[in-house]
Amino acid sequence: MNFEFQNPTRLVFGAGNLSRLGDVVSEYGKKALLVTGGGSVKRSGVFDKAVESLKAAGVEFVECSGIEPNPRITSVARGAEIARTEGCDVIVALGGGSVMDASKVISAATLYDGDPWNMIHHGQENVYVPTVALPVVTVPTLAATGSESNCGAVITNEETTVKSFIQIPLLYPKVAVVDPELTVGVPKDQTAYGICDLITHITEAYLNGIDNTPVQDRFAEGVILTAMEWGPKALANPSDVEARVQVQWSALVALNGWLQVGTDAPYPVHMMEHTVSAYHDITHAAGLSIINPAWMRFAAKSNTAKYVQFAERVFGLKANGPDDLDCALAGIDRFEEFLKSIGCPTCFSELGIGDELFETYAKDTLKIVSDGKGNLPGRPFLSVEDMVEIFRSAL
Repeated sequence: MNFEFQNPTRLVFGAGNLSRLGDVVSEYGKKALLVTGGGSVKRSGVFDKAVESLKAAGVEFVECSGIEPNPRITSVARGAEIARTEGCDVIVALGGGSVMDASKVISAATLYDGDPWNMIHHGQENVYVPTVALPVVTVPTLAATGSESNCGAVITNEETTVKSFIQIPLLYPKVAVVDPELTVGVPKDQTAYGICDLITHITEAYLNGIDNTPVQDRFAEGVILTAMEWGPKALANPSDVEARVQVQWSALVALNGWLQVGTDAPYPVHMMEHTVSAYHDITHAAGLSIINPAWMRFAAKSNTAKYVQFAERVFGLKANGPDDLDCALAGIDRFEEFLKSIGCPTCFSELGIGDELFETYAKDTLKIVSDGKGNLPGRPFLSVEDMVEIFRSAL
């Protein structure tokens, strides 16, 4: 292992901490662009509480609402224009992963005169890398993406049907105000999708990383087990604050970089899902819950020992040695059964998606990320034919 690690985002974690938002934001600016989604934060009363805290601290704000579940580049441009026109000097993201992703890109787009899509990695030769951005304070209302404390964002261009990403240190939020009480009113399906999303973030590094990372492996397995223990409790009793706390913390550490340290892992499942949801505008984690088990079954044939470890340590199965493919596949079956048990789809037909565009998905995925030889990085590397086989197995 050979790595560098730094996560500069300050965490303010705990039930009731939304009341501290105004004081936190006032350290970075006097006028905030308050970015929100489709309206759930207003219906739940979270918006009013956030505004009350901002006003008490003397922070003015203007709102940028209506960020989509798969945030669009047009919404990013709209938010940046509002921030410029209104003279905002800080961005507050109040919502789920889509709101937080959009807010990060808005923070850089506000200080950039060009097309913000130039900042998103989408196969072009010259990606514009911003060097300045407004400070961002995140307030997650959903336990899922971990976007509150990482430097990545995924954005969709609805005109070109491309969904891709930016990931640069400049976009780390300054502070994440994480109040698990804000997730109490989240619907069951979104809670379940959040659990799937956070686990997939972990399995991507765990199963695609380099060998000989025992510390990271144990961290990863521990967070997966925690999510599988407390996630169903949150679903069974949505008002169980302790369950919400544990799921929220699991989601945060799943993608703040700590579990991925030294693994050098690509994210092939996410890359394939981004393409699918760009075409169908499905919930990101719904796509992950379908593609991830299908990909795991394909990949287990070439990395059997790691999947055996997963089966033994996470599901308590007993293998006949590290090459026991049957045990590895049984572990994947158990994982898929867990996803089904919490209400996630596990095949495309459940979402009304057929096989007409499978080759298109695969080719479009390679336009975003490729090894230069027509393969998607991962363990193993995937050709167009491999990806089509994985998609087809998930019908």
